Amino acid sequence: QVQLVESGGGLVQPGGSLRLSCAASGSIFSIYAMGWYRQAPGNQRDLVARITSGGSTNYADSVKGRFTISRDNAKNTVYLQMNDLKPEDTAVYYCNSVGPGPTGWVPFGSWGQGTQVNVSS
Repeated sequence: QVQLVESGGGLVQPGGSLRLSCAASGSIFSIYAMGWYRQAPGNQRDLVARITSGGSTNYADSVKGRFTISRDNAKNTVYLQMNDLKPEDTAVYYCNSVGPGPTGWVPFGSWGQGTQVNVSS
């Protein structure tokens, strides 16, 4: 069972950058597709980026061109580089393993605590 710990959040100004990290336990991290989700107060938790075990990536339209997901299998870690941040990016960010579901990609594992990102001037 994979355990996930997110870190790297904080307060940044609009237009700023932040890099999030997700550390996963276990010895088979490299076989999982991984995704970053975010949830703002009152909203549902939405998938914003994913990366397959082979390194293919996909992004939600709201973050495409600004965010980059990557992984380091030797460190059992997935990253989210966030550039040109906007106030609408304010949310708690979570990572999880992902797989195909009836209408799209769905989380497969247990949720960690997430990391808070606040974008404000």
